[in-house]
Amino acid sequence: MQASHDPKGLIRESYRIEGISDAECRSILIDWALSLPDGMDQRAALGELITRYGDGAPDHPMTGLLRAGLAPRPARGRRRGR
Repeated sequence: MQASHDPKGLIRESYRIEGISDAECRSILIDWALSLPDGMDQRAALGELITRYGDGAPDHPMTGLLRAGLAPRPARGRRRGR
């Protein structure tokens, strides 16, 4: 049975692929985000995944993406235009 924070096991499998690239990890992460159950807090799920997989593989490209997903978003200012 898959954990609710990784319903298809995509993130788990990405950590098992030797030599996986950043681009491949980004593609997997997008698929992961689309497969989350409705109403699930994506940020909380990212935190769970970092704890489960990322802490043991700090140099893995997926860990960098998971951490980037938790980074604060820059404040959006007003757009200037005509």
